Amino acid sequence: MATPTQWIQGARPRTLPNAVAPVVAGVGASLHHGGISWWKAVLALAVAMAFIIGVNFANDYSDGVRGTDDDRVGPMRLVGSGAASPRSVKTAAFLCFGIGAVCGLVLAIATAWWLVLVGAVCIAGAWFYTGGKRPYGYAGWGEVAVFTFFGLVAVLGTQFVASGRVDWIGLACAVGVGAISSSVLVVNNLRDIPSDTESGKITLAVRLGDARTRTLFAVLLLTPLVMSVALAFATPWALLALLTFPLLWQAYTPVRTGAVGPGLIASIGSTGKAMLAWAVVTAVALALT
Repeated sequence: MATPTQWIQGARPRTLPNAVAPVVAGVGASLHHGGISWWKAVLALAVAMAFIIGVNFANDYSDGVRGTDDDRVGPMRLVGSGAASPRSVKTAAFLCFGIGAVCGLVLAIATAWWLVLVGAVCIAGAWFYTGGKRPYGYAGWGEVAVFTFFGLVAVLGTQFVASGRVDWIGLACAVGVGAISSSVLVVNNLRDIPSDTESGKITLAVRLGDARTRTLFAVLLLTPLVMSVALAFATPWALLALLTFPLLWQAYTPVRTGAVGPGLIASIGSTGKAMLAWAVVTAVALALT
């Protein structure tokens, strides 16, 4: 049986900024226009946290039973390492999806019924990323899904439930967060190109190759800074988010210097910190104006 520490590792806490950052950005976009429902914002955070932990466990289960994690470079996987049974990890995944679904249902009842459909699509997207007979994560669509669900849906969804509206400010925040969130998966898949190629997992990094994947990572890291310039039309204080450039550069350094394998793990954590910092600074700038 896996220990509590191993279960925490299996939940991949380094990915939590991917859930927190879009909610923070959505709250900032809401506060820019005044009123906000804080209890709905808290529930939106609960949904995002539950879903990202759920998708991490689901990926652990699906990759483990497929044998993709048999020769892994990154952090420990519960099923692949044999620390936990596939059934228990699958149960943990659906427990998290259930918690997120209940919180989402409350939001839908209090806001708009069609949010139930959005939640259902999110759960399906989380499961079929590496689950099912033809997982789309094995066909190079993972980054698009992350940009969509943890960028556009999470940020604009938070803005909508918290303030009852969406606008171009929320969209700019969504693009910025979605780009950095996608870059986390890009560097993760860059690290795993050799093992994924051998196991038949054709990620976007495998399709692009090492050099072009590193270029894509740089473009995605630059995108939030471009969004900061765009948001300056709403408030000049949004330019303060440009101060996160050193954090983004720190995340880019291992990729820029040609690091491979375990040498890229530090970039994953640094990218998450940079994403959260950008979201917080941007949200504060929008809220103050």
